[in-house]
Amino acid sequence: MNRTTLSLIAGTTALAAVTGFAALSTPDAAGTDTAKAAAELPVERTSLLCPTPSTSDLAETSYTSFTPVTKGTGSSGKAELLAASAQSADGTGDKKASKKTAKPVLEPKEPGKPVTEDTSGGDAPALVGVAEGKLAPGWTVQETTEVAAGAGRGLQGVNCTAPDTDFWFPGVSTAAGRTDYVYLTNPDDSAAVVDLELYGEDGSLKSTVGEGITVKPHSSEPILLSTLTGEKQTDLTVHVNVRSGRVGAAVQALDDKLGGDWLAAAGEPAADLVLPGIPKDATAVRLVVFTPGGADADLKVQLASPSGLITPAGHETVHVKAGMTSAVDLGDVTRGEAGSLVLTPTDQRVPVVAALRVLRGKGDKQETAFIPATSPVGSRASSADNSAKGTTLSLTAPSGTAQVKVTASAGSDGGTAVSKTYTVKAGTTQDLQAPVPSGLKGTYALTVEPLSGGPVYAARTLAATREGVPGFTVQTLADDRGTVAVPEADQDLSVLQK
Repeated sequence: MNRTTLSLIAGTTALAAVTGFAALSTPDAAGTDTAKAAAELPVERTSLLCPTPSTSDLAETSYTSFTPVTKGTGSSGKAELLAASAQSADGTGDKKASKKTAKPVLEPKEPGKPVTEDTSGGDAPALVGVAEGKLAPGWTVQETTEVAAGAGRGLQGVNCTAPDTDFWFPGVSTAAGRTDYVYLTNPDDSAAVVDLELYGEDGSLKSTVGEGITVKPHSSEPILLSTLTGEKQTDLTVHVNVRSGRVGAAVQALDDKLGGDWLAAAGEPAADLVLPGIPKDATAVRLVVFTPGGADADLKVQLASPSGLITPAGHETVHVKAGMTSAVDLGDVTRGEAGSLVLTPTDQRVPVVAALRVLRGKGDKQETAFIPATSPVGSRASSADNSAKGTTLSLTAPSGTAQVKVTASAGSDGGTAVSKTYTVKAGTTQDLQAPVPSGLKGTYALTVEPLSGGPVYAARTLAATREGVPGFTVQTLADDRGTVAVPEADQDLSVLQK
């Protein structure tokens, strides 16, 4: 058997392993049989990584796992979240034996119902999760932490993410009063090597400390950004570039006076960006933009409000120099209404990345959250850890009216799922009074499914006021990639003769 045949078999086997199967059909006798359209099949395995939630002894953390019900899945499946270190081999080198002795932090059993687990203090580890079979398509895990006092006090939330090799974080800082960490989590059996590159208002910040950082197998490394450079800058962009292996990456931004939150990676560089879900009572909004290419970018700034697209007075455009980070203070841009920021090129289409720092409250009662630019919902997206009070779902249709189905799952401790359909007009943002499961007990998940019309962008805000501090956290909702296109293959025995 020659190399061509081996490659064909290996490729087909790998595809089937990921997606379930590849259909084979007998070619038409007349030789007119052509490749058929790809079928959308549920994924069979999903990996997620959750960063270390906090080092504060006052931290109270909740993990919530949810998988939406997906047609076409089998009857079996399993999922579990384990401490990253529990994935490594024990002293005898027997990795399987080590995993058997580790107790999962979460172990969901069925789609359509959230599962939660709580922990206290600053010793909670980074987690590595794998879901298979019926629990894999659209699997999402939310990590929510409440810190009562100290740097970063307030509500901090982040979606656990899949491992990757490239991440952009506009909106980080090394300014006095800010403590920003990049958390790098390696789920694999071999070490990962990572470069951290910082870009400020004048371009790249020189640093050799950020080059060639080794993240050991099945471990998590917090990297304090201020140790990478001696420069104190309010607005920076960090690029996480993985030379070898893969990692999960998230930034924890803690402020001495303004609370803090997780900054998730921005969507891939693009000429058109949407940053959805600015709270209507935001008291200050700061836009941070970076262009990684070799050309300057000129962007039109618009706010998608409940009544349509409007241009913030005095902030009609923003100019971003190549390789440099630009920041614009937009103030209380939403003025008491729901809003999402829409960035479009004024002329040349230059890919950029962007994020918002949002404040709520006034004086010493302010709190911080971040909203990175994100991709559309696509086919479906879910958000876990919602409660009957304090949850806001924001939907934006920047270019065309869209019809959207929103489903509230069963509760983690009881309740029946309900669905509602909404129409979002072109150029607008709607803050929804999201549906709540009937007879709700515990928390629940929201699943967003566009039915027709233009692309839809979504974000979910959790809010909880403590001692007058309006704690909040915002997570964007991107496509859950619960299905994959599988080309329908034709049988061709002639390859065996080559």
